[in-house]
Amino acid sequence: MAGQRGVTVQAAGGVLWRQRKQFEVLVVHRPAYGDWTFPKGKRDRGDTDMAATARREVLEETGYVPVLGQELIAIEYVDRKGRYKHASYWEMRPESGAFRPNREVDEIRWIAVTRVHEILTYDRDRQVLAAFHRWLGGIATSDVA
Repeated sequence: MAGQRGVTVQAAGGVLWRQRKQFEVLVVHRPAYGDWTFPKGKRDRGDTDMAATARREVLEETGYVPVLGQELIAIEYVDRKGRYKHASYWEMRPESGAFRPNREVDEIRWIAVTRVHEILTYDRDRQVLAAFHRWLGGIATSDVA
């Protein structure tokens, strides 16, 4: 998929998750767009690969240092500016850190994985969620405790 002048924007992000009484995933609210989505952003020149982009973006937007797991899905779409985007997503667990509102994200929510589809703004995020569900269904509970 090629966008303006043949360029596709490369982006990456993650489904940050934890297990409490149930599995929960983190979603971010971006006030500039008024949306609820998974943390994601564009690749920077200093990023060594898309996994590095995903880790950096999740840390920047959420304040949590993520432990990168398995790549879940890569999707392509046209963004609101008419640019083609290729976005890769990984499942991640928080290692440390804490959220502080920042210029991109003013609020986060940890939501039960069975309910998060209700808050997501974009259908493409529901594709990411479906990939996370498939991954989650393929692991043993003892592997994630």
